[in-house]
Amino acid sequence: MSLNPIYFVLALAMLNLAAVHGGRVLLSLYALDFGAQPFAVGVLASAFSAVPLALSWLVGRLSDRFASRWLLTFGAAGIVCGMLVPYFVPALPALYVSSAVIGMSLTVVAVSTQNLIGSLGQADQHARNFSGFAMVAAVATSGGPVIAGFSIDHLGFGYACLNLVGLALLSMAIVGLGGGVLPGANRQSARSGSFKDMLADRNILRVLGTSSLVQLGTDLFQFYLPIYGHGIGLSASAIGVILASFAVASFAVRLILPRLVKRINEETVLFYAFGIGAIGFALVPFFQDIVLLCAIALVLGLGLGSGAPITMMLTYGNSPPGRSGEALGLRFTANHLARVLGPLLAGSIGSAFGLIPVFLMNATMMVSGSLISRGGAPAGKPGAP
Repeated sequence: MSLNPIYFVLALAMLNLAAVHGGRVLLSLYALDFGAQPFAVGVLASAFSAVPLALSWLVGRLSDRFASRWLLTFGAAGIVCGMLVPYFVPALPALYVSSAVIGMSLTVVAVSTQNLIGSLGQADQHARNFSGFAMVAAVATSGGPVIAGFSIDHLGFGYACLNLVGLALLSMAIVGLGGGVLPGANRQSARSGSFKDMLADRNILRVLGTSSLVQLGTDLFQFYLPIYGHGIGLSASAIGVILASFAVASFAVRLILPRLVKRINEETVLFYAFGIGAIGFALVPFFQDIVLLCAIALVLGLGLGSGAPITMMLTYGNSPPGRSGEALGLRFTANHLARVLGPLLAGSIGSAFGLIPVFLMNATMMVSGSLISRGGAPAGKPGAP
C-alpha cells in the first residue's frame, strides 16, 4: 500500500512545528530562570521573529527550485542545532542565538511545507489539504508548549531541550526513510522575477493584506482577552476557558471548511469570516459574563479560524506560475510584520484610551478585511500552479 504524500507531509509538520513552538516557550521560561527582565524576554521574542521577516521571501524562492525533502531536512536540522545551543551553553546570551536559529528553521519548515501542500493537490483539493495543515499547526502550537512545560517541570531545562530535539530528529528520520514519496525539484517550471514584480500583482497584494489582518486579529484577541478578563475580575481558569472556546471553534470550522468552499467560493467565505470577526470584537468589551464571553469567543473562532487556510489557498492559487513559494514566503513576511507592528499600535491605543478602543479598532480592521477580500480573482485562476 502506497503512502499518501499529504499525510506524510502533515506528520512532518506536526513534529517540526511542535518542536518550534515548544522551543519558544522553553526559551522564554529559561530566560526568566536566568533572571532576565521582561524587556530582555521581549528582545528574545523579537529575535525569533526577525529572521522570518528577513528571509521568508528568499526561502520561498528556494522552495520553488529545490526538492522539498532537502528543505524539510535542513529546517529540522536547524531546529536540532537551535535547541542544542542552550543545552551545551546554558547562559542567557546563548538563548538569543537559539531563538534566531529556531526562527530561521520555522521559516524554512513553514514556507516549504505550505508550498509542498499546494503542489500535492489539484485546485479542488486545496481546501481539504490546507485545512488539514491548519489543524495540524493548531495542535502543534498547543502540544509543543505542553511537552516543553512538563519536561521542564519533571526533567529540567537541559533535558527539555533534548526532548524537543528528539521531535526534530524523528522528523529527519522519517524524511530519510520515506522522503521518496515527495516530489523532486522542479527547476524548469520555476520562473525568475523580482520582489517588486510580485508586489505589483493586485491579487497578491489583496491576499497579503487579508492574511496579515487575520493573523493580527488572532494575536490581539489572544493577548488582550486575558488583560480584559483580569480587569473585570475573571479568574485565570475562566480566562483559560474563554481562550479554549476560541481554539475549539477555530479547529471545528477547519473541519467543515472544505464543504463551505465547495458550496461557495473562497473569497465569499473569507468575506463572511471577517464580518463574523468584526461582530465578535465589537461585542467583547460590553460583556463581563463568562458564558457570554465564551459564546463571543466561539463566534470569533469560527470567523478567524477559517482565515488562515483560506489565505494560504488564495496565496498559492493567485501566485504567478512557478513562483508559488515566493508568494507564500511574502505571506509569511506580511504575517510576521503584522505580529510585530500590530501590538505596538494596539498597545499605544490601549495605554492612551483603554481597552474598549482596542477591541473596536480590531472590529474596524475586520470590516476593512471584509471589504478587501471582495473582488479578487478566484484561487484557481488560469495559469496558477
